[in-house]
This record gives sequence, structure tokens and C-alpha cells, in this order.
Amino acid sequence: MTENLRGRVALVTGGSRGIGAAIVKALAAADAAVAINYRSHAEQADALVERIRSAGGNAIAVQADVSQAEAVAKMIERVKSELGPIDILVNNAGVAIVRGVDDLSEADFDETIAVNLKSVFLCTQAVLPMMRATTWGRIVNISSGAARGAGSIGPHYNASKAGMEGLTRGYAARLVKEGITVNAVAPSLIETDMMKGQESLVARIPLGRFGRVEEVATAVMMLINNPYMTGQTVAMSGGMAFN
Repeated sequence: MTENLRGRVALVTGGSRGIGAAIVKALAAADAAVAINYRSHAEQADALVERIRSAGGNAIAVQADVSQAEAVAKMIERVKSELGPIDILVNNAGVAIVRGVDDLSEADFDETIAVNLKSVFLCTQAVLPMMRATTWGRIVNISSGAARGAGSIGPHYNASKAGMEGLTRGYAARLVKEGITVNAVAPSLIETDMMKGQESLVARIPLGRFGRVEEVATAVMMLINNPYMTGQTVAMSGGMAFN
């Protein structure tokens, strides 16, 4: 069962499309007020806000590069002033720069770590005072099967997602007594823009199809609704791998 989240404020980074947009819709359907962060897809973010408001929900779009501390601080202040203190944070923003070992540059590595990993640290640190004030908080980080497997993007991506899961466990252990849970969802081969032209990869999936963004959102909502789960990573791979 999905808990009614009326009165709760959620922030989803990278929320304008794909997995992020599906999570935004699920949160709005549960009556949470949702801040949709985006870096460059303003039109899609605004359309999502309009869709939620038309259905009677409450949402805003907030532009910010979440790998930058100053931008994160401004984003958090705007969300707090327009929607209220943040109760739920979904760290979904990420980049997937496909590189082989011989092609991988320092710039590629730095950007991947900054967007995929440093942003989780910056956003989490920024929302903690609000969650601690109410002794209630839910943080869900969107990882990847690449945190434990080879993947097809590159070792820089593997490192960023493995680091995210390390942050998940580290925060969970230290915040559990304060009413704040921290978990991760690790999807593999989900039907997003990243998978266009990659249909041959379906042959690797025992279930026989790509995962759907709505299925990832369902896992995120399960973690938000369950106060007894913390420090966990929920893997979603259609049977390719098992924990």
C-alpha cells in the first residue's frame, strides 16, 4: 500500500524526464508537494509541473547544477520558501559518459564523479537540518547495477555508483536514530533515452525486456513508505544478477 504523503515536501534531482519524471509522478500521486530539479531540460520540467497542477497537485521546477555547492544552496532555499521544509530527497541526477579504458579522460572522470556522487553528498548535507528538525526524513539514491557489475559505460561510472552506495550505507548508519532512512535503488537496463538503439541488450535480460521507469518509481515509493528499511540497495535487473 502507498502511504499518503500529503503535507510532505519532496525534491527529485534530475526529475524532468526518464526515471526522475516517473518518481515525480508517483510522489505527486501520493499527494506530496514535489520540487522538480533539472539542469537543462526546462521545457520538460515545466510541462511536468503543469501536468501535476492540472491534476490538483503541487509542484515547482527548479533549475540547478547539483554538482555545485552554491547552486544546491540556492535550490534548497527556493524549495523551502515555496513549498516548505524538505522531507523527502531522491538523488537521481546523473550523467553516463560512455568511454573505453583507453578513451577515458580526467575531465570525463571528474564530471562523472561530480554529477553522480558529489551531488548526492551536497544535496544530502543541505536537507539534513530540515529532516532533523522534524525527526523524519527519507533519502533514496538512484544507483545502478554498474556499482557491482562491469556495465557498458565505463569504470568512471562504476566508481561513481559504487561510491553512491557507500554514501547510502554511511549516512544510514549515522542517521537511523534520528528518524531518517537512507536507501538506494539500483536499476539495470531501464527503457529510457539512454537505451535507444541498444535493443540488442534485451538478449542479456532473463525476463526478456527492458525495465520500465514506473517499476523503478514503485521501488522508490516502497522505500519511502517503509520506516524499517535503511542502508539497503534494492537491485532491479530483470534476473541478470542477484544480491
